[in-house]
Amino acid sequence: VDEMKTRSRIAEAPDSPVQVPVRIMATSMSGQWLKVDVYREYLDPLTGKATQFCMLGKDGQEEACFLEPYPMPGTLQQKRSIARAIGTTYIYDFLGLIEKAMILEWRAHLANVGGAGEVPGDMFRAEELVLDGDGTLNRAEASRIAGSNDIGMVAWECFMKTPEYPAGRQVVLVGNDCTFMSGSFGVKEDDFYYAVSKYAREKGLPRVYIASNSGARIGLVEELKPYFKVAWNDASNPSLGFKYLYLTPEDYANFPEGTVNAREVSENGETRMQLDDIIGQIHGIGVENLRGSGMIAGEQSAAYADAFTLSYISGRSVGIGAYLCRLGQRNIQMTNGPLILTGYLALNKLLGRDVYTSQDQLGGPQVMMPNGVSHMQVEDDQQGVMAILRWLSYVPKDCFTRSPALPGADPIDRKIEFKPTKTPYDPRHMIAGVDGADGEWQSGFFDKGSWTETLADWGKSVVCGRARLGGVPMGVIAVETRLMEQRIPADPANPESRETVLAQAGQVWFPDSAHKTATAIRDFNNAENLPLIIFANWRGFSGGTRDMYGEILKFGAMIVDELRVYRHPVFVYIPPNGELRGGAWVVVDPTINEARMEMYADVESRGGILEPPGICEVKFRDKDQKAAMHRLDPVLLELDQDPEENEEDISTREAQLLPMYTQVAQEFADLHDRSGRMKAKGVIRDVVSWEDARAYFHARLTRRLATDELAMEAGADAADVEARLQTVAEAAGIAWDADADVKKWIEDNFDAVKAEVASLGREAAVEDALESLAGLDEEALKTVLERIQAK
Repeated sequence: VDEMKTRSRIAEAPDSPVQVPVRIMATSMSGQWLKVDVYREYLDPLTGKATQFCMLGKDGQEEACFLEPYPMPGTLQQKRSIARAIGTTYIYDFLGLIEKAMILEWRAHLANVGGAGEVPGDMFRAEELVLDGDGTLNRAEASRIAGSNDIGMVAWECFMKTPEYPAGRQVVLVGNDCTFMSGSFGVKEDDFYYAVSKYAREKGLPRVYIASNSGARIGLVEELKPYFKVAWNDASNPSLGFKYLYLTPEDYANFPEGTVNAREVSENGETRMQLDDIIGQIHGIGVENLRGSGMIAGEQSAAYADAFTLSYISGRSVGIGAYLCRLGQRNIQMTNGPLILTGYLALNKLLGRDVYTSQDQLGGPQVMMPNGVSHMQVEDDQQGVMAILRWLSYVPKDCFTRSPALPGADPIDRKIEFKPTKTPYDPRHMIAGVDGADGEWQSGFFDKGSWTETLADWGKSVVCGRARLGGVPMGVIAVETRLMEQRIPADPANPESRETVLAQAGQVWFPDSAHKTATAIRDFNNAENLPLIIFANWRGFSGGTRDMYGEILKFGAMIVDELRVYRHPVFVYIPPNGELRGGAWVVVDPTINEARMEMYADVESRGGILEPPGICEVKFRDKDQKAAMHRLDPVLLELDQDPEENEEDISTREAQLLPMYTQVAQEFADLHDRSGRMKAKGVIRDVVSWEDARAYFHARLTRRLATDELAMEAGADAADVEARLQTVAEAAGIAWDADADVKKWIEDNFDAVKAEVASLGREAAVEDALESLAGLDEEALKTVLERIQAK
């Protein structure tokens, strides 16, 4: 919507019969999203038509008068039309979409907490960033008009008051202006993007990239086109080809030095300047753009490692534009925003026939969602902006901190009503809850309404996303127990290819789902700083020929790689009727990262190397089962008194008992896999009942986050902090295993606890300093001492 208006009559004063005609207009024509202005209309006494419109200020006084209140369509409206024709939104209008989405987000939050509070009036402000001539990134002047950019890239530093940060947070927004040379990347755009990304990265701020572009800019030296000439092999027959291109000496002299590299040749008595290289005077039409693309590709990779990056593909994104989205890893893709390397027309020309009919066949969501490049799909830009804000709600204000807990109405001490069953079920119900068959809500593990799934169409045998536990945001990985399908589309360029549908059993890691698991862990760890919970319910990895060829071993190892470097609390929990076996246990075992990882199990869960039927084939075979029969069965005990005489009866009785004793053997094996043995062997930290798991893990999580925060502030090792606080807490009569009590003790004695941890940090710093000085000789030590004294 670009413009809305309402007309009404308002009493001039209370109880006054005089009514004043007023026109209220909300317009986006000035660049601000639906900016509201109020006009008093002065009517012609004879015709009743408005002849003058006076704008009213906040105090109701007239500020300026006009003959016409409607702003004339100009450059801004033309650019909006261009963007809409492409299928996207004009980049400056995204600010309005964000403000609208924030209002909806605040209303939803206030409704969730019972309606207390109100939507902040000054919740959003955006300051445009510009690159000065000396390469310095600065804020633009407040009077800068929307759409006055002279390059195809714009950026803002946004100040946002969100439910998670009611005092405000900063987010850097950068995007292509698709109305400026199709949003292509030239040298100026590359330099600007690099400066904006580096600015956000060094400050640790989240950076959102809105992509709608045509890739690296291409061009030719246009001023040379009317002047070059062709040296034909036979001027009368051009079909015989040509030898070179050239300029006349006169034309060559008219161009600035360095425009071309040419050498003088003489042909048929004519002096010519044969062209060796065309360089031009404009910087930004060829390989220099590719160099700039390489520069921002490297910066984007560094930004993902150092700060939070999120890309929203609002329109077609080509070449380096597509690579930026992939290098930033986290992507939200609009339905008509394909990610492509080469356009479909160019591919058709390369193939020599019309194979592809649209860009969507190459990089639309139907391609990029199943292959894991895009995390979420939305239908339009308003949904896209709401998805951006939803994702940011789990992300801290900078990469150096953690996101705060968001107050909610879902009590942390409630029981979990949905229970995982032995039969296949949707793991999302376990995570988020579900409406039961009777229409009653069955609550899940996390806060109601807080679950957001990502990568839903890739590696479907694993489910991942983000949710809140008692308001604390967490990364979540769960296991699909139902039979799923992986679809590999036919290649239109190969007439012989056909769509392939591969069945994937539940509770098994396949190459795509193992890769998805490792990718999700890396995303949670890098700048999102999320604690992680893995609902582990895997029977193992798929190790058939196809999957071994599909690199299951590589992707399974990647899970270990990502967990080893995880910097935040990780809980591995085997849910009710779940099992964790073989290699699947190995890749999530807490010894991979003992400082961060802990494992738990429900009473009704199982863990072991093989499933009972499998281990019985090895360790409790038929002969062992028959031995048990002869030891326990009274009939066989009697027949065994004369085995030779009763040989046939013994065989008959053994055959009769074998099915039942096979079950007995499997039960015997199953008893080795119970949670009691896991805890007795120290491979899990505790047995946690599913119904009470929500309160248990919230207490454990908040206690660990509190001690981690203290350790980080003091610069001390987390394990050392735990050991020191345990000594102090137990001396104060606090049971160290009671997480809720420990957390309350820390809060009630925060200053004393902080001082204790700070002293530990100082001790660690002294030890590090002594270790560094230990290798110095006497003269070097004297120098160090002199410098310390000098300070």
